[in-house]
Amino acid sequence: MNRSRRVKILATLGPASSNEDMIRKLSRAGADVFRINMSHASHEILRELVRAIRNVEKEFGFPIGILADLQGPKHRLGTFEGGEIDVAPGQAFVLDSDPSPGNKERVCLPHPEILEAIEVGHRILVNDGKVQMKVTDTGNGWVKTEITGGTWMADRKGVNLPDSELMSGALTDKDRKDLEAVLKEEVDWVALSFIQRPKDLIEARELCQGKVGILAKIEKPQAVQRLDEIIELADAIMVARGDLGVEMPLEMVPSIQKKMIRKCRNAGTPVVVATQMLESMISAPVPTRAEVSDVANAVYEGADAIMLSAESAAGDYPLEAVSTMNSIAEAIEKDKGYLTTIESQRPSPDATAADAISFAATEIAHTLDLAALVCFTASGSTGLRAARTRPTKPIIALSPVPETARRLALLWGTQCIITPDATDLDNMVDTACEVAFREGFAKSGDGIIISAGVPLRTPGSTNMLRIAVIDEHGKGSVHKSTG
Repeated sequence: MNRSRRVKILATLGPASSNEDMIRKLSRAGADVFRINMSHASHEILRELVRAIRNVEKEFGFPIGILADLQGPKHRLGTFEGGEIDVAPGQAFVLDSDPSPGNKERVCLPHPEILEAIEVGHRILVNDGKVQMKVTDTGNGWVKTEITGGTWMADRKGVNLPDSELMSGALTDKDRKDLEAVLKEEVDWVALSFIQRPKDLIEARELCQGKVGILAKIEKPQAVQRLDEIIELADAIMVARGDLGVEMPLEMVPSIQKKMIRKCRNAGTPVVVATQMLESMISAPVPTRAEVSDVANAVYEGADAIMLSAESAAGDYPLEAVSTMNSIAEAIEKDKGYLTTIESQRPSPDATAADAISFAATEIAHTLDLAALVCFTASGSTGLRAARTRPTKPIIALSPVPETARRLALLWGTQCIITPDATDLDNMVDTACEVAFREGFAKSGDGIIISAGVPLRTPGSTNMLRIAVIDEHGKGSVHKSTG
């Protein structure tokens, strides 16, 4: 289970990768976390996929994370008399609440919350921005627009609203039903789609009751504007570049990605970069050079995880896509400039004992050239602090709580292992040394540094460091200066 890279790989499951044998192969190839897209998965499929992943996890003996991605609010046009129409820039066009089929002058927009929220001057984008409109007038149950770009619209095409903030929350009735099903399964993360403001996370957090981590997908301008507040409330963040690139100018997406990763690193919040990373591998066995550079940039920026969507879910080469992403990440992390870049962006510790201890562990491991940092964590907070420092040495997170270990599978540089709970400090040192030796992180004569919270099993109380040296039997003795 000893991966030779720090960034994690999140692979989406789908028709091309939904059987247990393929999940086993994808895990071996490098997938650390599997994503189940609830836009396409029924509750029965969800149960089957979770069962298959847990079977593979049991076989391999190390924790595998599972992310359930909720669909969120999807806004679509109504239908047209002939199924589609031609439009031209400068043409007037009306969106209204009339359910009858549309024509060249109007069509139904069956979302009253949009018709209420939209204002003159706001933009409306149809079919991923292929048709663009600008609102020129509004009334009771209708908005008048001018076509500013595009030539064609058809039944049920998607609608994006880059300038409008809707009062409805991020969870739909379908999402609530899906979330209820997710919480009955061994799922570790839930992703919320199309959030606009911090309070969009509150309902989901109340429903989840701490059973899963909450990952906020940033794909709307309104969420970018409130990013600091959302990071504070979320357990993880996703740079969802697909819809973000529709609702915001494409040329702004790279700088937004860098900004989001930097902010998340400063906050110690895991961040995932997603969408079209190896898009051409849906139908080709190799990626484009530009895609390789895109993946490499996310790794250089210090993202916790990089994600495959259709490449692993529905493409012709799911296994090759994961293997390729793994190879790119490994190659970048061997570059001498990689760790220099990561270290130069290391945030300052917060003024807390726990943060000071975590940063001290990183400095000590580097100064003494220790083999690994080992942290004992029941809640995951010690692991999160260790990863925030982006150490040059591997992080081994030991937890007696399977759910915690699985959740940390998303975390940069962290190898998670489920172990029995430590009984005392001596047992903690023995366990850390045995695991580091057994899993190949350290050999005889190597030193490791151990961090934990004392009293044991006290969440968020990281306050102890020990240095131990491993003997030829994989046992350890506490270094005299720290005993």
